[in-house]
Amino acid sequence: MTLVYFVLVLGTIVLIHEFGHFIFAKKAGIYVYEFSIGMGPRLFKWTRKNDETEYSIRLIPIGGFVQMAGEEIEDDKSIPKDKKFGSKTFGQKFMAVIAGIMNNFILAIVLLFFIALFNGAPANKSYVGKIDSNYPAYNSGLKTGDRILKVNNKSASNSDTLALQLQVNSGKTIKILVDRNGQEKEFSLSPKKVKIDGNEVYKYGFTINDEVNHGFFASLKYAFSKTISLLHQMVLIIFYLITGKLSVGSLSGPVGIFGVVGDAAASGFWSLISLTAFISINVGFINLLPLPAFDGGRILFLLIEKIKGHPVDPRIENTIHSIGLFLLMALMILITYNDILRLLK
Repeated sequence: MTLVYFVLVLGTIVLIHEFGHFIFAKKAGIYVYEFSIGMGPRLFKWTRKNDETEYSIRLIPIGGFVQMAGEEIEDDKSIPKDKKFGSKTFGQKFMAVIAGIMNNFILAIVLLFFIALFNGAPANKSYVGKIDSNYPAYNSGLKTGDRILKVNNKSASNSDTLALQLQVNSGKTIKILVDRNGQEKEFSLSPKKVKIDGNEVYKYGFTINDEVNHGFFASLKYAFSKTISLLHQMVLIIFYLITGKLSVGSLSGPVGIFGVVGDAAASGFWSLISLTAFISINVGFINLLPLPAFDGGRILFLLIEKIKGHPVDPRIENTIHSIGLFLLMALMILITYNDILRLLK
């Protein structure tokens, strides 16, 4: 069943993302060769009457694409010029590229809204909950109800940034700044190394409690604030990867996601929906990065075109994207290798 959930989760996210590209490309009158869910060998395809697009399902359920005329390296002379991507206005091209990212964020917000509506909307604040007497936190001065503000002078005022700061400082003594009844207090806290399921991990010995609100507007507020919080967390992750505070080994690819999907499914329906929202935000954020092969890279070229007043040579742009795709696949192989090593351990 994990495989079924994995395909459903990634398939839904990819479908929503690619549909954004597709619908705005069609709206702009761009010729679309293929709308594909999945990568690799094609399993089956179908077409619709009076529609040039081939709709495909491919073997590997970790991606997809919308192939538009004018994006290929070699110019297709059989397609009228006014049906090609490059012939459209800046606004039309921009929307055709960014719509996939928009759809990912919209999907996440909708899912988070329904999670909060049926289960309550956490305020997403870092309040100290239970403190375990067997761990260093018990004698550190922390008290239940303290609101954590910073870890090592870095913001950790919500559960997302707190989790990241604890990961970045894993195994290290940290300074925690808290708000206790309107007064700020700072405590030093060292972790304790323990074995869980055969793996060595560091634990400080406290949990996080969060107040939960109910109702339509509380759920709506949570959906937007949680999405923004996760995006902020991802910006920090990129920064920590660049500065070396996080390693590539801390990232997960399809194999790692497969394991997480299985764990989420075992925890229940809402855990699986929550994970889907998180991955959808992840996909949208990654595609915003101004790197070749990502939507953000294509947006960058559109902005360069707007500034220059004429487009970059399509052959040059497409070649750069092809090189970027090759490097991306190399990174994916490395991440997958690390995921497999973790599974073997």
